[in-house]
Amino acid sequence: MRRLFAYADIHRYRIGPNSAQLPVNRPQVTEKRNYSVAGPMPFVEYLEGQPVYAPNSYGGPHADMSCSTEENLVDISGDVVRSEPVPYPEADFSPTGDLVCNVLDDAVRYRLVGNISGHLLNGVSEAILEKAFSYWKHVDTDLGARIENVVREIQRHPSGFVDTRNKPS
Repeated sequence: MRRLFAYADIHRYRIGPNSAQLPVNRPQVTEKRNYSVAGPMPFVEYLEGQPVYAPNSYGGPHADMSCSTEENLVDISGDVVRSEPVPYPEADFSPTGDLVCNVLDDAVRYRLVGNISGHLLNGVSEAILEKAFSYWKHVDTDLGARIENVVREIQRHPSGFVDTRNKPS
């Protein structure tokens, strides 16, 4: 029993947390159904060109609701059960909205718009762009509109556009 523990443990220590990606240690199963691909020194990109998060719009792994039964319930000051994520139109955006509106100052919000817009301009499909704009408008209407304006303006004029509107001094 000790050897079973020590073998994997020494590999993680010597090679790193992704030691299972080395060809000699790699599982023989060819179909992978999870997102365990990131981390220090990844050797292999299993889902090339696909997002590594769940849920996603590209048919990646998702929650298997058939595993959720009454027997899975645990009483911890309420019921805890495996479930699918709450779709964002029904989700509670008030904590995030409070953070954006009441905690972040103008300079931070300006940088946030730039960061989000930059990521959305990195080869994101139109369908995902629409979802992202809708999502951020649920967080804060002004923030979502600013993000959409920046992305659309850069899409119209891809060379040399710099958003200086509403830039804090």
